[in-house]
Amino acid sequence: MHIAKMSGAVGAEITQVDLTDLGDTGFNDLRDALFAHGMIVIRNQSITPEAHIALVERFGAIDINRFFTPVATHPMIAEVRTSPDMTRVIGGTWHTDHSYDPAPAMCSILAARELPAFGGDTLFASMTAAYNSLSEGLKTTLRGLRAVHSDGSFAQSNVGIEADAKAFKEPVYHPCIIAHPTTGAPCLYVNGDFTTQFEGWSEEESAPLLRYLYAHATRPEYSCRLRWEEGSVAIWDNRLVQHFACADYAGHGRLMHRITVEGSVLSAYTG
Repeated sequence: MHIAKMSGAVGAEITQVDLTDLGDTGFNDLRDALFAHGMIVIRNQSITPEAHIALVERFGAIDINRFFTPVATHPMIAEVRTSPDMTRVIGGTWHTDHSYDPAPAMCSILAARELPAFGGDTLFASMTAAYNSLSEGLKTTLRGLRAVHSDGSFAQSNVGIEADAKAFKEPVYHPCIIAHPTTGAPCLYVNGDFTTQFEGWSEEESAPLLRYLYAHATRPEYSCRLRWEEGSVAIWDNRLVQHFACADYAGHGRLMHRITVEGSVLSAYTG
């Protein structure tokens, strides 16, 4: 297994590995790379839906997304599909998967199935780098706050999300600065799609600071850009990164298969 960093803050490309033939040592190395880099991409894979599911289950139990259309033959896999006539795409804003759940998703594993002739890259940003570069005063303030996360943004979605009224749940509260459950690393944990306000603050009061944090968290120096190729499989840790799907391939279709791993209740980072 060879690991090459994609940027200074986030992302690594892994070669010389077959995801369908990973021993325990190889899997542990893969998981360690995920925690070290936030996102990893493994190229040149021939991964069937069955192998995709088997890989995910080595990380943990599958968390079936309640908004995405499932693959008909494998309902544990979500379709992330863009049709040629769409100008907006699923995930086309900076966000963290499943932050609207009481125990947010641990990681997501995305396999490329049909790619456009150009474009369709995914950007990732390190929430540890974002936290570390905050001023000491703002770090202290945020460590004392929780934020409200809601799935309500899906109600206005027009990018292929199944917004069934039964799918929506009550808002949840998470620390603004979390400790990664495995490494203990501090991570900024607010995102523009699902965070609505700080606990005990109004939305109006929360908006200026949240806008600053969203812009700060996605600065270029904290991010990397993943260019998809046939056979690419990407894994990202939703506690460590945010991601953004580029809508720059209008007139072309794109199909990805995503499976998400269950996570745990998040604890505050206390420094």
